[in-house]
Amino acid sequence: METQQPETTSQRLLEVNDLHQWFELRKFVFAHAGYVKAVDGVSFSLPRGEALALVGESGSGKTTLARTVLGLHKPTSGDVIFEGLRLNDLSRKQMRRYRANLGYVQQDPYGALPPFMSLRNILAEPMKINGIRDKKEQDRRIRVVLEEVKLTPVSDFINKFPHMLSGGQQQRAVIARAMVLNPKLIAADEPVSMLDASVRVEILKLLRRIQEEHNLAVIYITHDLSTVRYFAERIFIMYAGKTVEKAPVESLIENHFHPYTQALLAAIPDPDPENAKKFRDIPAGEPPSLVNPPTGCRFHPRCSRVIKGLCNVKEPPEFEPAPEHYVKCWLYRKEE
Repeated sequence: METQQPETTSQRLLEVNDLHQWFELRKFVFAHAGYVKAVDGVSFSLPRGEALALVGESGSGKTTLARTVLGLHKPTSGDVIFEGLRLNDLSRKQMRRYRANLGYVQQDPYGALPPFMSLRNILAEPMKINGIRDKKEQDRRIRVVLEEVKLTPVSDFINKFPHMLSGGQQQRAVIARAMVLNPKLIAADEPVSMLDASVRVEILKLLRRIQEEHNLAVIYITHDLSTVRYFAERIFIMYAGKTVEKAPVESLIENHFHPYTQALLAAIPDPDPENAKKFRDIPAGEPPSLVNPPTGCRFHPRCSRVIKGLCNVKEPPEFEPAPEHYVKCWLYRKEE
């Protein structure tokens, strides 16, 4: 049996260090009215070829984190480092080159595809922007990616417009566009949430196959933990702009420590009819305001296991209750 080698710096494609992404609020246009702390101190590294799942309810900061990594937002503070290059240090020309290494699969495929352009023109546009002007090379790449996403025969699809495609075919077209520049990293933002259940598995299998064949790193954003175990190697649970639990997939599914993670897993539908007779302990209330988040642990107003005088006062650091399994919760602090 092979022993797993420790991750080296050369294997890390992406590093995120203490990332903060705050959006300024203004009152009457000019007056400062605070910040929306969408991402508030997140750190992780992503090796080549690994799929990382960001899981959490709406408003937890998952999409903002991914969009910051994609260079669509300039970090308020902290570092995003891609292949040793710090994002904040890149010139406009270098930023364009950086974005050519990234692909983005949006949640709503119909809204992501311009309705007035054919599939051929949609897929050619990223190449034109990045200086690939040769028509033969454009046509070759378009046909390769359409074959990869199974929009075949290519001649039947290449001149179609988005409204002529089904929802699953539109999402395949979005994946093809993300792959046309041969990226090293793809951010997939809820890529199956707007598709029929019968199509979801096909799209996830397609993404997984493409990831393995091209040795892609993937940031997979979802609120559905039931799909994560079939797609990702690691899971990060996000709540109110922070990561509260990080672990390999199987470790987190089998042993979920943070009360918020436990609530997410309890919300997954279970086919066992006996469970219909049981009430599940799902926290009441709403996620906190990201303008004025609560002190201490941000989950404490909804937590049934809160430690008064601690959880509501001091933010917990990361504890490691199991190997490579990290959780920010005072329940797992080591006694002095």
